[in-house]
Amino acid sequence: MSSSEVGHPPPTVADADRRTMVLDSAMVTFARFGYRKTSMEEVARAARISRPGLYFLFSSKEALFRAAVGQALHRDLTVVEHVLADTGRPLLERLVEAFDQWAGRYIGPLTSDVAMVIEDNPDLVGEIIDTLRRRFEELVTDAIAIRSGREAALPVAQTMISASIGIKHQVASREDYRERLEVAVDLLLP
Repeated sequence: MSSSEVGHPPPTVADADRRTMVLDSAMVTFARFGYRKTSMEEVARAARISRPGLYFLFSSKEALFRAAVGQALHRDLTVVEHVLADTGRPLLERLVEAFDQWAGRYIGPLTSDVAMVIEDNPDLVGEIIDTLRRRFEELVTDAIAIRSGREAALPVAQTMISASIGIKHQVASREDYRERLEVAVDLLLP
């Protein structure tokens, strides 16, 4: 049964843009205050919609949080897919850019709060985090496999991901992350 059959018109591009804007505002608000201290009222204010309008789009704060995290991670993964697909660039360059889009952009004063609110609430986001992390690992593995074969590529990809996580927690800036990650990727590439 479609939405128009139950008295609701089908979603429009404007509806999708509005939803995207609300989810972006929600992610910033959750990052600023943390999940527990964020209210639906605060998100509605940040998104410039009414609280009932927000509840029309999302039945609960948990549903809103899950959708906001999902949108942010899907957006990141889409960029990673495009970066790794650009075979006209050297593999090292593509891998560093992919990791930067996936993790590096969440390093620094305001952006680190986004990563922290996601990491601090794994029970709220469900399987989406694990699913998207596995997809990132597959994309990195596939990019490396072109050069070294799939079997050899998987442990290299996993080690690069581990290095990225370690570097992310040791540096204060995105630039430092990229520099150190480039060294790690260069060392690990077969």
